[in-house]
Amino acid sequence: MTRKRTAILISGRGSNMTALIAAAMNPDYPAEIALVLSNRPDAKGLEKAAEVGIATAVIDHREYPGDRQAFEKAIDTVLKEHKIELVALAGFMRILTPLLVNAWSGRMINIHPALLPCFRGLATHERALEEGVKLHGATVHYVSAEMDDGPIIIQGAVPVLDSDTPETLAARVLEVEHKIYPKALELVARGKTKVTGARVLSGGDEPDSAELIWP
Repeated sequence: MTRKRTAILISGRGSNMTALIAAAMNPDYPAEIALVLSNRPDAKGLEKAAEVGIATAVIDHREYPGDRQAFEKAIDTVLKEHKIELVALAGFMRILTPLLVNAWSGRMINIHPALLPCFRGLATHERALEEGVKLHGATVHYVSAEMDDGPIIIQGAVPVLDSDTPETLAARVLEVEHKIYPKALELVARGKTKVTGARVLSGGDEPDSAELIWP
């Protein structure tokens, strides 16, 4: 099995990055984490990656004031230098332009802490509580030119409890993120995903039950 060389793009501590690295420690996992790249030189995730022998790189967006395309061209250059095949965004806090998105179309995925298409953008947990939803969760999707858009690969849901605060809800959603992101990357790396319109067909076994009801 030839493992897909994968880059993880981060801006902070790299919580989901850590989950992906842990999954890729299994030699049977179809993706190899070959690079961790950040737009912030002080991102804690860079230290974590270096500790386990993964190559790291920094493309500081502040060195490209008002020129997002030059910033993205620099990222693209580094990805190509490392012979990257797949890109996983994991808390990468920069809105990408079509330049990079189109260059990596079908090869770049992202995780978002909400059940898309609901609650795109920031403050997802606060908004979920304000709207009174009973289910909240996380989504892994292919990256498109629109923010937090693109065909959905996998989702994980958690109940919203009466006692929840944004912090408690965020913590429970994060646990789900750490489960679904490695699974999504595995599906993509194995070539198990097929995009049909807005849908992603994974070709896996159908679940025993088609219902997820809470409460």
